[in-house]
Amino acid sequence: MPEIGVAELAELLSGDISLIDVREPDEYAEARVPGAILIPLETIPERVSDLPGNHLYMICALGGRSLKAAEYLTARGWTCTNVAGGTNGWVEAGYPYDSGPTVD
Repeated sequence: MPEIGVAELAELLSGDISLIDVREPDEYAEARVPGAILIPLETIPERVSDLPGNHLYMICALGGRSLKAAEYLTARGWTCTNVAGGTNGWVEAGYPYDSGPTVD
């Protein structure tokens, strides 16, 4: 499974990428990478039609749940890249993040 770190993700965010956050809503509200789309891990199978594009960057807190989601989607035809270090690594590295509830 292809993997990138948070520094690479920061560079990619200036472009048009699809970043999927597979954490739970309360984790997402606490801190999230700007532009990340919340689709919790357990909802991935029923929300595949909500996935934007074919190349997805997957993120969670540390990288475990996002790897599971990436493996699931890759087996079904998507191209996925896992973000090692996850949102925790993003925040710890000092990158800007969003927080608070979202309106969908």
